[in-house]
Amino acid sequence: MSAGDTFRSVAAEAYDRHVGRYSPALARELIATAGVRPSERALDVGCGPGALTGELVALLGADAVAAVDPSEPFAAACAARNPGADVRVASGEALPFADGAFDLVHSNLCLQWCDDPGLALAEFGRVLRPGGLLLFTTFGPATLHELRSAFSEADATPHVSRFIDMHDIGDALLSSGFRDPVLERDDFTLTYADARELMHELRAIGATNADAQRQRSLTGKAHLAGVIAAYERFRYAGVLPATYEVIYAIARAPEPGQPVRGHGGDVASFPIEQLRGSRRR
Repeated sequence: MSAGDTFRSVAAEAYDRHVGRYSPALARELIATAGVRPSERALDVGCGPGALTGELVALLGADAVAAVDPSEPFAAACAARNPGADVRVASGEALPFADGAFDLVHSNLCLQWCDDPGLALAEFGRVLRPGGLLLFTTFGPATLHELRSAFSEADATPHVSRFIDMHDIGDALLSSGFRDPVLERDDFTLTYADARELMHELRAIGATNADAQRQRSLTGKAHLAGVIAAYERFRYAGVLPATYEVIYAIARAPEPGQPVRGHGGDVASFPIEQLRGSRRR
């Protein structure tokens, strides 16, 4: 096994072990709620090692499913897991597909890691057909609040990503042209023997701090010891909790002629065929 193969298998295993503790259930619930039909074509954005892409493959068939992930090892693991699916290395902010190519865009716990979530939402809308369905989950601001609090006792520099509030996500969907958004939230608590175990797992799945103001230097041993000590005040029943606030979202891409909200107000969009012959003589 090559070094790349070793990294790929270890990364995918760590991702499944951590995210797999709650992530697949979230995605399955969304897909079941939406009533995905066998004739549809679907895109899985931020597919990771491909467990949830497999849910879409089982429903629609491999030739009707595409998937992207910015990590080459994860994309390779997804392709190996789902032969026949169109798996590519790409980010949600630059999808390598034509306008209106999909009936369904699905993204599970990916949006929060995008540099520009608004741009990603715009890309989701671009590749969806008019009236197509967007399903996604993302983390809300209460996520990892225990770890954020422990770091704040050591210094004022952000060490944990700041996640977007549910109401702001709803506004972003409307601004990106989506219609009839429905959003819900839920809290999940995972437990760890100590803070080091949590931090090691977050690094293993690539859940790094995306905050632009984050500290760029390495955390010293004394500083880290202070963070670990501060986290101990959350201990109960012999374990340390880590909270994940998960936001579920369902929305529809706009139909032709439906106004899309812009900075200066609503802007209507029409296919060129609808305008032909409409000019008065």
